[in-house]
Amino acid sequence: MKRRAVVGAGAVLALAAVAVSSTEESAAADDAGTRPMPDFLDRGLWRVFTRLDRRTRLAVHDVSGRDRRVLWPPSWQVCTQYPAAGTDLDRRTTVTVGVVRKGETCPPRVRTARR
Repeated sequence: MKRRAVVGAGAVLALAAVAVSSTEESAAADDAGTRPMPDFLDRGLWRVFTRLDRRTRLAVHDVSGRDRRVLWPPSWQVCTQYPAAGTDLDRRTTVTVGVVRKGETCPPRVRTARR
């Protein structure tokens, strides 16, 4: 009985230590506040999902003019992005990405107005 109590107490202490260290890391990241926006133009949409912080708000839309829904991100490529690459992102920033299916070209009106 004592052994179970000791093992249980040890597990609780280990979980508490992990929780404290992860809150310290997230607090340090929040103190930093901003991080630069990567360049996603002409890259796969999946890269956007893997490179941005999970807390970043993201709006994705089809710029081909067909108003299609993006259901499978690996089959789409980025034509436009806002904000521009290198801009500092904070928690209030919403990243907007315009995409077309892989294999399609970005429309000319989008290419000339790229951000």
